[in-house]
Amino acid sequence: MSEIVTQIADRVGIAPDKAEKALGMMLGFLQREADDAAVAKMIEAIPGAPELVARYNGEGQGGGGLLGGLMSAIGGGGIMGLGQQLMSQGLGMGEISALAKTTISIARQHAGDEVVDKVIASVPGLSQFA
Repeated sequence: MSEIVTQIADRVGIAPDKAEKALGMMLGFLQREADDAAVAKMIEAIPGAPELVARYNGEGQGGGGLLGGLMSAIGGGGIMGLGQQLMSQGLGMGEISALAKTTISIARQHAGDEVVDKVIASVPGLSQFA
């Protein structure tokens, strides 16, 4: 996993510890929101991903201050909720976009296009990062 985290940190331009946490949060989000069978295959295929999801699953949920509370109240979870959680960790929109695109690219390398395409298709708004 450290090789993947380093790759993400380098591509996104963030510190490795922030990249690890953001990746864990993103994979945890996908585990909650995406097609169960496809996302399980994808996470299992990425070395170290199951442990990372276990470590950071749910990180940032329920928080987010006033904006996070408003997003939840109006049903703004999903990809927007994840964006808010990542912003609360200090990532900007450009970094979040790069993180998503890099994560999808790495997932394709390990799990294959068919599995990743099923995951993307099952999460509204995720296709913009594919």
